[in-house]
Amino acid sequence: MRLVGLAALAVALLAPFSIRAQSSTSAEGPQRDLPRVRLTAGIHVIDAQVALTEEQRRIGLMNRRDLAPSEGMLFVFEQPGVQCFWMKNTPLPLTAAFVADDGTIVNLADMQPMSTQTHCSARPVRFVLEMHRGWFAKHGISAGQRLRGVPFEQ
Repeated sequence: MRLVGLAALAVALLAPFSIRAQSSTSAEGPQRDLPRVRLTAGIHVIDAQVALTEEQRRIGLMNRRDLAPSEGMLFVFEQPGVQCFWMKNTPLPLTAAFVADDGTIVNLADMQPMSTQTHCSARPVRFVLEMHRGWFAKHGISAGQRLRGVPFEQ
């Protein structure tokens, strides 16, 4: 199935899920009310907020001081590209998984809180999943392994 445009991608990703309305969020406060999707990494379940719009992706996990142990944020881009992330205004240490369309983890990057150092995908991807730093290593998940869930179904 080929999806065209951000609207079609949003429908495909989120249609099977109950979606809470997004509250107005400014850059000063953390995003907490984004739609969520359930992903799996092997036997491990991930509760991921979904950042679909440019504004949602720009804010990401900025100013978040807490994150449940298996909670993360899935950044969804309209087209594959080399995605680069930094941790400006983000106090939580995170690991970014750069993920191909089929859910394969291309590469992982551990990121330092409050840093403007960039971390980029090794090749063009449409998805980036941020989790607590070390979550992937703790669960034995590395580059080449696949995530499962609605965003990666063909």
